[in-house]
Amino acid sequence: MPLFTDQTGRCIDMPDRPGRIISLVPSQTELLYHLGLDHRVAGITKFCIHPTEWFRSKPRVGGTKTLHLDRIAALQPDCILANKEENVQEQVETLARQYPVWTSDIHTLEDALSMIRSIGRLTGALPEADALAADIEEGFARWQIQCSALYQQPIPTAYLIWKDPWMTVGQDTFIHDLLQRCGLYNVFGHLPRYPAISIEQLQAAQPALLLLSSEPYPFKEKHLAALQTLLPHTSIRLADGEAFSWYGSRLLHSPAYFRELLGDLIHNPLQKK
Repeated sequence: MPLFTDQTGRCIDMPDRPGRIISLVPSQTELLYHLGLDHRVAGITKFCIHPTEWFRSKPRVGGTKTLHLDRIAALQPDCILANKEENVQEQVETLARQYPVWTSDIHTLEDALSMIRSIGRLTGALPEADALAADIEEGFARWQIQCSALYQQPIPTAYLIWKDPWMTVGQDTFIHDLLQRCGLYNVFGHLPRYPAISIEQLQAAQPALLLLSSEPYPFKEKHLAALQTLLPHTSIRLADGEAFSWYGSRLLHSPAYFRELLGDLIHNPLQKK
């Protein structure tokens, strides 16, 4: 069997063009769909909501962090796709003792593009994956040129992912990388990964822009209104978390979404209050 090295450095014996793939990662499930691998995907998680037809029809093997190993065994996979952050290490290691498990580790757009090409290679869909990665790369390059040409300076920004406690994104995260590519300066970028913060810390950071993600916590207008009273000089917006954190084929649409979300800032950049 061909040998493949995953993004954690593990070398895996994988069947040539595996025919029974289980995806444990929502964004990678959507990628498999984009690559045209419908009949070769045997199982997904309950959080793999895209595409809708797979969510309704494919067997589900539990949540990304609560896998049902018996369901996976019943599906007799010859390839499992996991992610270092989204899945639980102990469960992935258990599966890896029985099946070929390819694990991604995504921190930057470059990591995501490498993952796309690698999954294309191991599934026998490399031409489609190469084309997808090239399109994503081109879309982000155009968006970044637009930002760098028209922003006066990076906009001090905070990005919230959770409430009770409030949680944000720090360095070494995919979201942090995408914020930078949008011409935004992450005011909590000096902190590790996903820190809990207080309202007082948020106020002291004085972000000109606050983005409230739709996932994993589903921020709504009521949360925006409540935070606006505490941060009167901050522009607060609801943000599509999938555009900022799904690192598969959904990245094709992220630059257009960023233009829609932030386009007015290009002409009227927010200044730090």
